[in-house]
Amino acid sequence: MKKVDHIGIAVRSLKETLPFYENILGFTCTAIENVPSEHVNVAFLDASNVRIELLEATSSNSSIAKFIEKRGEGIHHLALKVDSIEKRISDLKKNGIQMLNDVPKEGAAGAMIAFIHPKSTHGVLYEICEKKPLKENDSD
Repeated sequence: MKKVDHIGIAVRSLKETLPFYENILGFTCTAIENVPSEHVNVAFLDASNVRIELLEATSSNSSIAKFIEKRGEGIHHLALKVDSIEKRISDLKKNGIQMLNDVPKEGAAGAMIAFIHPKSTHGVLYEICEKKPLKENDSD
């Protein structure tokens, strides 16, 4: 794993939640995106040393809607950046780690993502993500 890429936070409403993050905490919303594969709208927040993704369900079938129904709003997952997601999934499975996604799928900002089952991680939902290659001037 290269680094923590972002923290995913489940919220009922981006419209109601964003003012707290922007006006009270002082974070900057850099973009809002609809991710059909996950049935969510995602607000990307720059929190200086880490990115926060606020996740709003667009369907009752969304894992975010189910999460909020069961647990309420709050931290949903911790995302870790990887170089080769297919290799990382294979390595994790070889080490007995249970995956929620055996094959990567497209997530927000064009990243390829897969989730590790919390049963294998002491109750924490981890996402591994492989980002598109960055421009030469980018440092991530």
